[in-house]
Amino acid sequence: MTQATRQSLQIAATFVGTVVGAGFATGKEIVQFFTQYGAWGTIGIFFSGLLFIWAGTKMMLLAAKIKAGSYKDLNVYLFGETVGRLFNGFILIVLIGVTAVMLSGAGAVFQEQLGFPLQAGLFLTILLCYGALKNGLKGLMAVNAMVVPLMILFTMGVCILRFPFIHWSILFPTNPIDHLPYHWLISAFTYVSFNLLTAQAVLVPLGGDLRQTVVIKRGGLLGGVLLAILLLFSHTALAGAPFTLSVQIPMAELIKALGTVVHLLYILVIFGEIFTTFIGNIFGLKRHLGQLFHIKEAILMAGLLGGVYVISQIGYGPLITHLYPLFGYLGLLFMFFVMIKGTRILS
Repeated sequence: MTQATRQSLQIAATFVGTVVGAGFATGKEIVQFFTQYGAWGTIGIFFSGLLFIWAGTKMMLLAAKIKAGSYKDLNVYLFGETVGRLFNGFILIVLIGVTAVMLSGAGAVFQEQLGFPLQAGLFLTILLCYGALKNGLKGLMAVNAMVVPLMILFTMGVCILRFPFIHWSILFPTNPIDHLPYHWLISAFTYVSFNLLTAQAVLVPLGGDLRQTVVIKRGGLLGGVLLAILLLFSHTALAGAPFTLSVQIPMAELIKALGTVVHLLYILVIFGEIFTTFIGNIFGLKRHLGQLFHIKEAILMAGLLGGVYVISQIGYGPLITHLYPLFGYLGLLFMFFVMIKGTRILS
């Protein structure tokens, strides 16, 4: 395997690992954005895959073009100095909040699913993160290269085990849509814009560091395809289940019927999905704050992890509940500027 091919695979894995998180693992995110629309949600998934490929790749190529060190540089380039600074300030606040929620979620997995003390789960997650990111971008890509294949295999396995119970009619738009026209399309677009806005913390420095157009294009293409496949398999597994719309963790309800071994794998996968998002956010925040304050990396890393740990103790749910809708709208604005800026960069 050539170095360029290996780097493309690492970009794809990092792309996938950054986008998916706890909401994806539980199935709630997929139900909210796709499965509730039934057959039209299937079309929405294909549309989302195309958007991930196009917008995600273009974002990394723009970062490579301007040699961006962090998402700060890209947003200033897209919006100008004044608006870009305001935009970066808001992203910094929300990323810290989301990262604290991810840490809290990782601790909850250890406590609720494995019976470990919550604090033990939090400290273990922090230590794993610190160890992984000691090698910077290489460490981040290495973790995703290990976790993402497991996520893909597990998701495919659940779908295969659910095969006899799948309502295939829900996957094809043969009936009139139950929701208002084009809601499924708006939902798919919002899903991509929200995820790419948060993923820029990782994808921008990734593109800015590699700067190899062919490698980035291949990695972006494969990453978008893999995201669409994961969404489609999860959507298929959840389609038609009687509890899909009524429970908070629909995937867990499916897992209960598949035995202890599958349940243990599910715990491992959900932690992996939370962890990849957590370390991706920490990496992006470290890059951004390092540009602002020029503090030694080890001190900055320790301070950032300590701050996120403190926030995770007091609970961040209510704040995130209010920030997420606004973050989604800003995501649409971000997507629009990415699309119109440098329209020939993908050619």
